[in-house]
This record gives sequence, structure tokens and C-alpha cells, in this order.
Amino acid sequence: DQQATETPQFRQLLQLALSEDIGSGDVTSDYFIPQNLTLRAFIVAREPGTIAGVAAARATFLEVDPDLEVQVMIPSGSSVSAGAHVLCVSGKARSILTAERTALNFMQRLSGIASLTSKFVDAISETQVRILDTRKTTPGFRALEKAAVLAGHGHNHRMGLYDRAMVKDNHIASLGGLEQLQTAINRLREEKPNIEVEIEADSLEQVEKLLTLEGIDHILLDNMSNEMLTKAIELRGSRNRPFFEASGGVNLDTVKSIAVTGVDFISVGALTHSAGSLDLGLDTPD
Repeated sequence: DQQATETPQFRQLLQLALSEDIGSGDVTSDYFIPQNLTLRAFIVAREPGTIAGVAAARATFLEVDPDLEVQVMIPSGSSVSAGAHVLCVSGKARSILTAERTALNFMQRLSGIASLTSKFVDAISETQVRILDTRKTTPGFRALEKAAVLAGHGHNHRMGLYDRAMVKDNHIASLGGLEQLQTAINRLREEKPNIEVEIEADSLEQVEKLLTLEGIDHILLDNMSNEMLTKAIELRGSRNRPFFEASGGVNLDTVKSIAVTGVDFISVGALTHSAGSLDLGLDTPD
């Protein structure tokens, strides 16, 4: 997740997060913590899970006070048990306590996403299917949340509207037919050859029609039963393209049965829109 914290967007997000918390000043620390008191503290896991957002937490402490010493003890992407010391921060007590909540907010949210992603990945570990995230992210947090999915050993779908064409039913209805759809695909291929094309299908009839077109990289099998998913794979035959992505009705109880149908990808909006927070805290040694 280091790369996600090295962007202008993250700097803006970090400054906004600190501004909304600190406001005109941390009155608790200013009045109740001696100015010259130093402290060594640890971010500690209160429960097992997968860690993410360590770089964001580190950046938060250093934004508040560049003189703090911040040591990453367990990197993002690591599985931890309750009691694990993830990060150590040393320096002025006022600075550490001022940054504490914002640093934990980043890490708890992102570690929650990584932990949920890990559960989905583990559930289909006996298959070759890859778990994908979606664009159902917290506004402003997309790069961080998608980095957390990677930390949980999932994979990223498109980052936004700009890096993959995803043609859904409303787009197809607006175009008017397969001939117009093929024309649009051809034009995109000519003008933006590095952009992948994904088309949504919600019936086997649509899958059959899409398989007659050229230039499609992915077909999104939307809200299909496992029986329909299996038949869609059969329609593709011995070809390995286009890739098939299953979407809709995916949870930890259903994901394995979806995976064994033979699809290539399963996209899970819940990774980012329904993940809880991993319980983390800031502790000082006795």
C-alpha cells in the first residue's frame, strides 16, 4: 500500500482527515500532556486478521510530527494473531496522541477490507479463480481500499471509468444492436488499443451473441445461477478468451460453488462496501 500513499490524492485525503479531527488544536494533549514528555507506543492487533494500511498510518504520524520515529514491524499483507505488534512509534507524546485516532482509522478500515478479502480468497483456494473488487468504494479512498484488497491477496478490477470499457445493459440498449456494438468495439480498439473491453450478459442467449463478436476481453455473467454459469463456460468451448467473470449473489457461503463452475473471475462488491474494521489499538509498554 506504499504506492497508494505517494499520490497527491492521498496527501489531500490525509490533510482533510487530520483537519477534521484536530481542528484548531488538540486541547486534551495541549493541556493534559507535558510538552517535553516522550513516549513509545505500539499499534497492536486486538483480534486475528490481515493487516493493511500500514503506510497510511505511518504517513499520518509523520504528517503530524516529522520528528517521530515510526517503525513498521509487520507489513501490509501479513496475517496476524491477537496481540501482534504491527507498528512502533516513538517521540513526543503530544504528537503521538494527536495522530493516534486518524492513524488507527486508516488502518482499521483498510485491515478490515484485507481481512474480508482473505476470507474470500481462502474459500476458493482449491480453484484457479481470482477474486476481484469493484468500484463500490468509499469516495476518496479508492486507491487505498483497492491496495487493501491486494493486501488480502485479491485482485483489482478497473480503477475507474478510464481504464477499462465495461458495457452494461443500459449501454447496449442505447447502441441498438450487435452491429453497432461491434462498431463501437472496433473504434475503441483502434483509438485506445490498451483498454480492455468487458460486456455484461444476463442470459445465455446474450452470451451466445457476444461470443460471435471480436475484440471482447471479458464477459460479465451477471446474477446467473450456477447452472447457467456452467452452461456459459460450455458455450465458450476450448477457447480461453474471452474471460468470464461472475457477479451478483456472491458471499462467503456461495463463492466456492460459483468458483467450481469454471469461471475465471468472481467480483465481490462486499470487499469494500460491506467490510467491517479490524480491531486495532495503540498501547504503551507497562
